[in-house]
Formats: sequence, structure tokens, C-alpha cells
Amino acid sequence: WTVPDAAGRQVLAENLVDCLGDPDPAMRDGIAYEALAHWMRADAFDELALRSLRDKLFAALQADDPDGFRRPFAALVLSEVARTDRVKPWMTPEERGAMVEAASRYMASIDDYRGFGDQAGWRHGVAHGSDWLMQLAMNPALDRGQLDRILAAVATQVVPSTPHAYVFGEPGRLARPVLFVARRGLHTPAEWEAWMTSFAPKLGDQKLAYVDEGWLARRHDLLAFLTALYLEADRSD
Repeated sequence: WTVPDAAGRQVLAENLVDCLGDPDPAMRDGIAYEALAHWMRADAFDELALRSLRDKLFAALQADDPDGFRRPFAALVLSEVARTDRVKPWMTPEERGAMVEAASRYMASIDDYRGFGDQAGWRHGVAHGSDWLMQLAMNPALDRGQLDRILAAVATQVVPSTPHAYVFGEPGRLARPVLFVARRGLHTPAEWEAWMTSFAPKLGDQKLAYVDEGWLARRHDLLAFLTALYLEADRSD
């Protein structure tokens, strides 16, 4: 990924955003995402370049995505943009708040639960959205209201409204932003209990327990999420 000229690197990076929707996983994941992530972790963009890249990624979230690749990968690259601001702050409070809102809206909007396909590669919208929210949750500049917005966004996908059994590690990825919110210590035990217990009604009518495919899928997802939270909390200092 060596491109010594900063202007040329910026042009290439913005063009690679268009490749995040490419149906070829080698182009989408192996080149476009890997290059963009590498450059951001190498601090290869100045603030002006990061803003331009962020705005193009925001536009990609709103663009047509018939194959279902562009939006999840735009969210994944936006997690790297959020990381740059966490490591070396450059966003204004208003920009950071707008990103929290954009990430939260994206998470709540996901209704394509395809994860990995042997030919197509990854889509993984829930996991990529979780990574974006995690990077934001790790940022000490976020206030209590913004952390609550993140928790509300995660809650929309713990038990999807359309029954779907997660099989590509999504519950563990959903747990990560929650753990970093908890680490801030801004919520009381009673507030956490209320948040956790709010999921049980989403399982549906108890008359369907263990005799309905949708109920079983919802139970699977909730149990996997709570187990991931429990395991990671137990391992944490």
C-alpha cells in the first residue's frame, strides 16, 4: 500500500470507496477495505482528507446497494474513520455527534442478514455496524446521551424483528460496544438490569416456546448475545 504522494493517495482512497460495493471479494475486501484501513492506521491522511473520505462513505451508506455489499463495507471503513478520531481527535463535537447518529441509524436500518457466502464473500452488516459503534463507544469524548444512543441501536439487532438465527458471530460483535459503554461506568446497576430485561418480551408469545421456528431463532440470538456479554465481562479486569 505504498503511495508516497499524499494527493495521489487521497484520490486513490476516494476511488476505492466505490470498490466497496464490488461483487468480487478480492477487490472489495482484499484491496479496497484493506488499503483504506492500512492507510488510516498508518496515519496517512490529514484532517481534510479524513473529512472528505468520511463524507464519501456517508454517501455510500445512502446509495443504491442491490447486491448488499456497499453499505456493510462502508460501515466497516467508517469504523476505521471513527478509530482515527479516537486515537488522535480531529472531529468537532458536532461532527462526532453526527457520526454517532449515522452509525445508530445504520444499525437500526439493517434488514439484510446475509453473512458469508463461499462465492460472494462477506456482507455482515450487523457485525460491521457493531464495529463502527464499538469504535465510537471507546471514545472518551462521547457523553452519556450518545452512549445511550449506541445502546438503543445495538438493542434493535440483538433480537431481529424478522426471525433470523445468527451463525456468523454477530452476537459477539454486538456485545463489544455494550462492554465499552459499561466500562465508562455511567450507568447504574438498575439501568443495566432494565436494559437487559427489555429483550425477553421480544421472544414473543410464550405459547410458541420451543414449538415455533421464529421463537427458537429469537431465543438463539438472545442467548448467544447474553452469553457473549457474560463471558467477556467475566474475563475483563
